Amino acid sequence: MGSDTQLSTTSSYTSSAATAEVTMQAVVQDTYGSADVLRLARIARPEIGDDETLLRVHAASVHIGDWHVMTGLPYLLRVVGFGFRAPKARVRGMDVAGTVEAVGQNVTQFEAGDEVFGTCDGSFAEYAAARVDTLARKPANLTFEQAAAVPTSAVAALQALRDAGGITSGQQVLIVGASGGVGLFAVQIAKSFGAEVTGVCSTAKVDLIRSVGADHVIDYAEEDFVHSGQQYDLILVMGGNRSLSQLKKALRPGGTLVPVGTEEGNRWVGGKAWIQAMLLSRLVRHLRPLASEPNQADLQFLTELIEAGKITPVIDKTLPLGGVPDAIRYVHGGKARGKIVITG
Repeated sequence: MGSDTQLSTTSSYTSSAATAEVTMQAVVQDTYGSADVLRLARIARPEIGDDETLLRVHAASVHIGDWHVMTGLPYLLRVVGFGFRAPKARVRGMDVAGTVEAVGQNVTQFEAGDEVFGTCDGSFAEYAAARVDTLARKPANLTFEQAAAVPTSAVAALQALRDAGGITSGQQVLIVGASGGVGLFAVQIAKSFGAEVTGVCSTAKVDLIRSVGADHVIDYAEEDFVHSGQQYDLILVMGGNRSLSQLKKALRPGGTLVPVGTEEGNRWVGGKAWIQAMLLSRLVRHLRPLASEPNQADLQFLTELIEAGKITPVIDKTLPLGGVPDAIRYVHGGKARGKIVITG
């Protein structure tokens, strides 16, 4: 990734050729806050451990988790290890696609020059260190920009449907928040499993949800799915602030409800349905809150679906490295029609 002038660049390094070889441009933050705390800085290129790879970043994508880590909200994130007063990981960005530059001494799966995608700490930079178990070879039919749009959102959608939801062919599946980063992948993945899919979204995004293969689309401004009388075998919730008692009205007896997370709710612990699900999941048989974890096996599974033409990443816009603050504001504002990708 190249530098950009939208953020002020700071550096304590000299301009010698030797120094230039070990430094890089990166989007960093030193305190929690709004996108205004982000700045483009020249910092040391990351060193890698024995089980890591050094990636030359060609593209990275923004997802709502970047906003959460940037702001430190909900506060529960700070308690569980992201950093109490400031982010432990100084460089923002998680999703990445790039070329392997170097490998640790224990790494045998990849070598310099391999094209990969996955997750890491600090992908909004020219270089990033990534664990081998969070990377896979880039799908052959995707560009780096498309590949960078996949990892976190698509893995969350897959794990919500397959692992938490136990999706099977022929099921009626409702996806609440279908136009978000996870939702767009969830629609496509659910279809690949043979489900009949209904997506819930705003008026402005009805056409987008239809374009990725949803069988039915509910415009929440025109229809309340909770009181429509229609019931579903599996419900994924990524949007709104419905309580579990409301959501269960749309769930068939024996069906499964999977709260993936919502952006509305408590500043301390998050969205209402997800909080209730975490508290009640051991007591309620068909309640499965999702705690998604990136892993190589799921990236490879998704690669098979992508190369088979069953999943296509949807990209709204591409911005340079200095455009990260605007990209995060845009995603958090709910205006995105697909993923926002950062390139050099």
